Amino acid sequence: MDQSSESRRPIASRDTGWAKRTAAYLAAHGVSPNTISVFSIVFSFFGLLAFYADLHSSGFGLHLLWMILAIAFIQFRLIMNLFDGMVAVEHHQKSIIGGLFNEVPDRISDTFTLFGVGLLVKDMPYGMDLAYLAIILAVTTAYIRTLGASLGCPHYFIGPMAKQHRMAFVCAACIVAVFYVPVFYYVLIVMNIGLLITCWRRLEKIITCLKQSATK
Repeated sequence: MDQSSESRRPIASRDTGWAKRTAAYLAAHGVSPNTISVFSIVFSFFGLLAFYADLHSSGFGLHLLWMILAIAFIQFRLIMNLFDGMVAVEHHQKSIIGGLFNEVPDRISDTFTLFGVGLLVKDMPYGMDLAYLAIILAVTTAYIRTLGASLGCPHYFIGPMAKQHRMAFVCAACIVAVFYVPVFYYVLIVMNIGLLITCWRRLEKIITCLKQSATK
């Protein structure tokens, strides 16, 4: 993990007492930022398994359990995303390969989560296609952000479907899905529209940044 202050996603919980204490504990016990980043993949994979298990289970009780677990694993993934940066920056444990661990696990984690959502609507028209498109566009939003940074612009984390927005959207859908599973189908449609808007907004920001830099 290797994050400068300019490349860090704004996260309000970073300044909370529990987050600071936990990050300090992890750093003191030798847990590296890169290891924490890998655990984000692990939790996302467990989330995928929860979606898969729900697809093949029956009964309201089990369905409720799998939706709760899916939400929990998504949140654990996001918590790993919080702590890897805190341990790297606040506790001075950056590494030369940290940039890879900053980006690659997020893309894998997004893929697991969105693929899991697609499984639950695979029998609806173009259900899995919508999931595949969401995965592609989620990767594209990150590509555009990092491309802009490589050209000398800031990292633009704007939405409306940045990572934290996508995960919050899926978690909210899990709550609704306790009673109405097809909600995931409409979530994917809205998410894809939002991802297209996000790509466009980030590109606009980068274009403006590059034009302003050229006039200086």
